[in-house]
Amino acid sequence: MTLQEKIGQMNQLSPFDEIDEAMVTLIKEGKVGSFLNLTDPAVVNRAQEIVVKESWLGIPILMSRDVIHGYNTIFPIPLGQAATFNPQIAEDGARVVAIEATADGIRWTFAPMIDISRDPRWGRMAESCGEDPYLSAVMGAAMVCGFQGDSLNDPTAMAACAKHFVGYGTAEGGKDYNSTFIPERVLRNVYLPPFEAAARAGCAIFMTSFNDNDGIPATGNPFILRTILRGEWNYDGMVVTDWASATEMIAHGFCKDAKESAEKSVNAGVDMEMVSGSFIAHLEELVKEKKSLCRYDRRRSP
Repeated sequence: MTLQEKIGQMNQLSPFDEIDEAMVTLIKEGKVGSFLNLTDPAVVNRAQEIVVKESWLGIPILMSRDVIHGYNTIFPIPLGQAATFNPQIAEDGARVVAIEATADGIRWTFAPMIDISRDPRWGRMAESCGEDPYLSAVMGAAMVCGFQGDSLNDPTAMAACAKHFVGYGTAEGGKDYNSTFIPERVLRNVYLPPFEAAARAGCAIFMTSFNDNDGIPATGNPFILRTILRGEWNYDGMVVTDWASATEMIAHGFCKDAKESAEKSVNAGVDMEMVSGSFIAHLEELVKEKKSLCRYDRRRSP
């Protein structure tokens, strides 16, 4: 693979159930590693046929979607499932979701959402398992097992994605995307345990959160992505940004432009960028400038 093709595998796009000619060109050139929001099986099959038959690499595209608590069959929201204190319910529901969604070609879900939230003003609390770290850890691990089944090689298995790593649920004032101020002791005792449980359960993917904590956005934070996730927990799965959270580090005042966003994201430990396009636009140049973490052990901080 060329460097550009490797970077292409780090690029996730959202065509929303439509593959136009521009997308076809990107597929043929090996510049797409994943799509989200394709749910029409005919469109999914067309995209996969193009990549397998008309690109020289022939690497299938990883299809993903927010399949949270139901696909064709709808189950209670995760907060409601957590209120049962019965992890088997969460696992069984996730298993049904995986069977239904994979039938349409979706092999990656953005769940479980295991953010700890104790502020009812935060609008995404319903998607979580609540305020308790232990309960969230148990329910989240059960969902991972349900989505992924016994093996990701199973055609009914979906890659689970633990989100949002980490601290997103304690945004200041309950305002989504807002900053957080979590000291390390609280981070380790309250917010990290559900994610460690997901990692131990074999969760295939982690998603970085939108928030910055004490001024450092999660997408560009090597302490949580390398020191803790890779180093302390020996996690060897994939890390994906949340929707455009790489370039949103510009709005946080942490990066001056998209090029610096790509540099700080990859150097922090991110493997795939969701929709914002800074990797595909700038990583090749950053590697040539020797600013990319390609020269580092992925488990270590630069």
